[in-house]
Amino acid sequence: MLFDDTYKTIESNAEGIFRDKGSKFIAYAYPIRTEEEVKPILLNLRAEHTKARHFCYAYRLSPDRSVFRINDDGEPSGTAGRPILNCLLSEDVTNVLMVVVRYFGGTLLGVPGLIAAYKNASIEALKSATIVNKTVNDLYQIEFDYLQMNDVMRLVKEEGLMVLSQNFDTHCVLKFEVRKAQLNQVLAKFDKIEGLKHQYLQTI
Repeated sequence: MLFDDTYKTIESNAEGIFRDKGSKFIAYAYPIRTEEEVKPILLNLRAEHTKARHFCYAYRLSPDRSVFRINDDGEPSGTAGRPILNCLLSEDVTNVLMVVVRYFGGTLLGVPGLIAAYKNASIEALKSATIVNKTVNDLYQIEFDYLQMNDVMRLVKEEGLMVLSQNFDTHCVLKFEVRKAQLNQVLAKFDKIEGLKHQYLQTI
């Protein structure tokens, strides 16, 4: 196998807090799968923390950890988003969004102080998170005739495929998730069912 088909992420939302010279840094870690999830989370946090000064964040996405973004939200460049991202990198987690909400305490912390504060808050959140290993899965859709339903469902059960949605009419469509390492054998079996079409959707 040429690629590692597992990755580390967090099981559920987690929080951490760091205080320095009256400033309070609250870190929120979220498991996410797409960039579209980021904006609503930020909007919710802004609504919840109306008096906070900054909402800095970093996220990493995709099992191969290739997608990432950082945002300093008005803090001096490199003092917030980058240290938050570095925490995700050092724990080697992906599909994670980390937002650090800062309440300003009246005393400037300086660049080293800010870097340390955003880093420490992020570390606290990751410490309280449950880190889990997940498999890299491909999302597929298959189309088949109603008469082939028994063959299809037997195969789904045999291979332990996770069905995400199904629509059984005269023409049937089923979406499923399959571990990448298992993919070729599953598709080979589906190919034996006459007239069945399969289509790759995405890797998650």
